[in-house]
Amino acid sequence: MIVQAAHADATPAGDRRAFYRGVLECLNAAGLDYLVGGAFAMAGVTGIAARTKDLDLFVRKGDVTKTLDLLRQAGFAAELAFPHWLAKVRCGTEVIDIIFNSGNGESPVDDSWFLHALPAEIDGVTVKLCAVEEMIWTKAFVMERERYDGADVAHLLRSGGERLDWPRLLHRFGNHWPVLLSHLVLFSYIYPGEAHRVPSAVLAELIACFTQTIGEPAANSKLCRGGLLSRAQYAVDVLDWGYADARLPPEGHMSAEELRVWNDAAPEPQRLNGGAAARAGATDRRKHG
Repeated sequence: MIVQAAHADATPAGDRRAFYRGVLECLNAAGLDYLVGGAFAMAGVTGIAARTKDLDLFVRKGDVTKTLDLLRQAGFAAELAFPHWLAKVRCGTEVIDIIFNSGNGESPVDDSWFLHALPAEIDGVTVKLCAVEEMIWTKAFVMERERYDGADVAHLLRSGGERLDWPRLLHRFGNHWPVLLSHLVLFSYIYPGEAHRVPSAVLAELIACFTQTIGEPAANSKLCRGGLLSRAQYAVDVLDWGYADARLPPEGHMSAEELRVWNDAAPEPQRLNGGAAARAGATDRRKHG
């Protein structure tokens, strides 16, 4: 698969293009494992020319430090932006995201990402793209007010849902299978003529699981999983309504400090650690809702 930089509006130009190529060539020369995701991977799989100024690279958490050290030695600025999932490499105003988990802490990069990666070429540089299963898995949880990746999920399913490794995808979602089911239902609505791309057995299995859970008492009736989908929009549930945050143990995988740092960077007025602002915003919404 060849994903040429000239293929899409997402293609960097000038200094950005040289920056992207320089980082990729540096990592290749050192033999460090990484995968290309984001707009470039979407373009390679779906042909969609997404507009973006960022290149997303995925690495194992254990490889983050040596990846950043290598790029610093090559003259790039690098920082660990969020300790649970994201680093950034900079050259002037240009940025590359180095991703090793998801913002909600539920999608760590492991060996399986690399076993199922897709060979590709970007602007003459040999790379590997994230597998479609991992792309769907990570994008399915992005439901922010300012960003919703559901259309990406639908486009990935349209581009080859019938060829997916569905057992592996179901395993990826695990107990979060209702999130996958919601996207599959939307897919059949968005593309009524493409429903065959999702195996009927998979949909039947998930619907059966959903049917079985209806009316079952919840293990924790005061648990909110909304934060797994949006860090900002469910602040009121935790702050004012007494719900436990599913991103924290025993349900989730983020530490209290990681969650604090992540929420502190959320847009106002809905920061979990800016309680007064969050409550004021919630009150205002209730008045005008």
